[in-house]
Amino acid sequence: MDRFSYIANSEAAYIDDLYRAYKQDPGSVDGSWQKFFEGFEFSQSYGENGNGANGHTTETTTTKPVIDTKHAEKEVSVASLIKAYRSRGHLLAKTNPIRSRKDRNPRIGLEDYALSEADLDTIFEAGTLLGIGPSSLRKIMESLEKIYAGTIGFEYMYIREIDVKNWLRNKIEKEALEFNPSLDEKKRILEKLNEATVFENFLHTKYLGQKRFSLEGGETTIPALDAIINRAGELGVEEVMIGMAHRGRLNVLVNILGKSYEDVFSGFEGNVPDQVFGDGDVKYHLGYSSLIETSSGKQVSLKLAPNPSHLEAVNPIIEGFVRAQADEEYAGNFDKILPILIHGDAAVAGQGIVYEVTQMAKLEGYQTGGTLHFVINNQVGFTTDFEDARSSIYCSDIAKIIDAPVFHVNGDDPEAVIFCAKLAVEFREKFNRDVFIDMVCYRRYGHNESDEPKFTQPTLYNVIEKHANPREIYNKKLIERGEVDAELASKMDTAFKKELQDRLDMVKQKAEIPYKPLRLDREWAELRVSKPEDFEQSPETGVPLETLEKVGQALVTIPNGFKPLKQIDKLLKDRRQMIFETKQVNWGTAELLAYGSILSENKVVRLSGQDVQRGTFSHRHAVLHDSETNEAYNSLDYIEGNQQKMQIYNSLLSEYGVLGFEFGYSMAAPHALVIWEAQFGDFSNGAQVIIDQFVSSCESKWGLMNGLVMLLPHGYEGQGPEHSNARPERYLQLSAEYNMVVANVTTPANFFHLLRRQLAWPFRKPLIVMSPKSLLRHPQVVSPLEDLTKGTFKEVLPDPYAIGKKVKRILLCTGKIYYELLEKQQADKREDVAIIRLEQLHPFPQKQLDAILAHYSKNVETVWVQEEPSNMGAWTYLLRSGLDLKLQGVTRKNSASPATGYSKVHSQEQADIIRRAFE
Repeated sequence: MDRFSYIANSEAAYIDDLYRAYKQDPGSVDGSWQKFFEGFEFSQSYGENGNGANGHTTETTTTKPVIDTKHAEKEVSVASLIKAYRSRGHLLAKTNPIRSRKDRNPRIGLEDYALSEADLDTIFEAGTLLGIGPSSLRKIMESLEKIYAGTIGFEYMYIREIDVKNWLRNKIEKEALEFNPSLDEKKRILEKLNEATVFENFLHTKYLGQKRFSLEGGETTIPALDAIINRAGELGVEEVMIGMAHRGRLNVLVNILGKSYEDVFSGFEGNVPDQVFGDGDVKYHLGYSSLIETSSGKQVSLKLAPNPSHLEAVNPIIEGFVRAQADEEYAGNFDKILPILIHGDAAVAGQGIVYEVTQMAKLEGYQTGGTLHFVINNQVGFTTDFEDARSSIYCSDIAKIIDAPVFHVNGDDPEAVIFCAKLAVEFREKFNRDVFIDMVCYRRYGHNESDEPKFTQPTLYNVIEKHANPREIYNKKLIERGEVDAELASKMDTAFKKELQDRLDMVKQKAEIPYKPLRLDREWAELRVSKPEDFEQSPETGVPLETLEKVGQALVTIPNGFKPLKQIDKLLKDRRQMIFETKQVNWGTAELLAYGSILSENKVVRLSGQDVQRGTFSHRHAVLHDSETNEAYNSLDYIEGNQQKMQIYNSLLSEYGVLGFEFGYSMAAPHALVIWEAQFGDFSNGAQVIIDQFVSSCESKWGLMNGLVMLLPHGYEGQGPEHSNARPERYLQLSAEYNMVVANVTTPANFFHLLRRQLAWPFRKPLIVMSPKSLLRHPQVVSPLEDLTKGTFKEVLPDPYAIGKKVKRILLCTGKIYYELLEKQQADKREDVAIIRLEQLHPFPQKQLDAILAHYSKNVETVWVQEEPSNMGAWTYLLRSGLDLKLQGVTRKNSASPATGYSKVHSQEQADIIRRAFE
């Protein structure tokens, strides 16, 4: 077939390769290609009724057959044209409801394949590739136009797995042409469009100019979500978790999740519900959960996560939540729970978090069995045209990095959108991978309802003003087809408007609307909100020695035949000695004993972050590797028979995405210890959105507790600006109203109790720990095993050496600098200077500190000592925390950078701090 290589497009070479493969093994190519090549060879040799190709008569059966080379060449051209439509037909598809598409030069005309109108009535075997049998080129072209250049543009030919691509192609080519919903389905589509449209119109009339981020122009989102949830229910999905930004959120809340209209109206009226907790949030940020019954009678639990104005920030939260539910509720069966992410076109293209989350899709520690992405593509981001909002052709091109198919569809064709919705669900359930629907629509008003879009898009909005909404277009189409009573939509409209007005009247009459806290998992009902007195004394968190030794045995045992590195051999010997001989444990051992003790209580421990299995500073070694086979062995999985497995995953090189994922996991799993560890503490800078918008404020804004732990390595050791300071001042500035715990711990035992306290409390709080680096191997940073068997977390640690009337000065400090101060105190025998450690900075342990200070004279001088510059660390926090002390500060000087990059300067500064502390 090399003689056909004159064809200008690369498809001929592709078909040539396929043909060669077919000749070697017919079973190695897809069935439709087998039929084509069989028919192609037959028609080359014999034509029809004993004639050669194109009607030439064969002389005898023994004579060499006459082959019409020209026709054979055109067969290849037609086959190439079919493949081109599959690959690039979407560039011609009529997906834009309000303006003509930009010419992307698809190169799929007849002339591009050495064909012409003269060939339109010629019969080609290539029709078998489309499943329509040998057909005229005219019929082949009509089929291609309907399938690939109608109101849906299918992108899937870049998928590298043949079975996935073939499944999609067969579904698209067999079902797209035949798709015709039943009359009941059409009425349901119209009903959902009606609900979406009337709800928005009603709000626009009653609350003119109030922000609501309306769905107008994209109302087909509502029947699409309805179809997705119904089809998912039919395929066995029991739970759907939705994440979305603002546009259309109110509509989704009432018309998909069933939130009461009066709840929404109450928000517009500005009413504050009774028993509200915290400060609340604006109405288009809120989440909701409900149990609905699908049209086929299946019960599905629906959840919509709250989301701030950081449009795509909710994406990793949804994925983490779904992973936790799949792990716990559905025994790892992802087919039971479906994540749906609803994006805006500008945000899905512009926000880097989308890329981070997309890269998680197939990773062992983060996969959720495929996400259904629904893009409400209104072609404008705030005031920015799409040409200025992305470099890619489509906003959804991120899908290609994981070979996820994309269905671009015209939002004014609800039936086409429903086809895509069902196909997307079926694809996700079949292959457990991501799929994108890019619904091209428009935005009726500005970014919000008080905004004037004509300032920046005057011509576009002249068109939009005159354009009928999707409900009117669909209703008209149904009436023209004679498929629906002309009065049906009108009756729906009147009935629905009356219901809305009745609900609004009820709100205006000040009828009580009960406050319903958002519960995203039933286990949260077992917990309560914290009270100030809860922080005056930590709960008992000791573990019986027998349990610790059982965990310890697992930590020092490796399977027969496992060959560890020499360094690991030594590590195991050291562990054994610490746990079973000296009974003095270091930081890493105490940490692993904490995890093991929780696992042995059959609770989940999940730890993820960059290089956490070994630990950035090689202190953890939770997972060992065979030096010859690289096989992994997780010691904590083998404590006892019926325990939870330790979930510890080295993450992708992401902070924003991974921290968001772990926050979402913790949101679904109140009885799990969920931890994210930064490689260095200030790497959390890359996840600041999650920290500000979720970790520190979720309880106040949305009434959602969360027990996520963040381990942030911190301490000045001469490693420069990026590896010294975990920015404790930022967390302390975000701290108020008992919203989270910020700690800087100095003993292995205290760290052990701190971790266990997370699950021992009858409520949940995020925990931020300034983790050590040099202390991981400091000879004095050990704790008696006995300290792990009893007691509690100590918020403040007293000085065991300098106490009583001799003391003239108290040094208050936190974290690693304690050991440098201790060294000076002991070397100089300074019984006149006491060192007190604040192990917990927020909530500030005033009562515990007062109890220790009571042992000293009231006239004693009190000094705060920290390694950080005075504009960083805890110094400014202490000044505003109302301490009844005349504090002096010993710190580094005010600085724009967290630390010097020169080791000699660092040493001088550090020595100066210690000297000044004792002067």
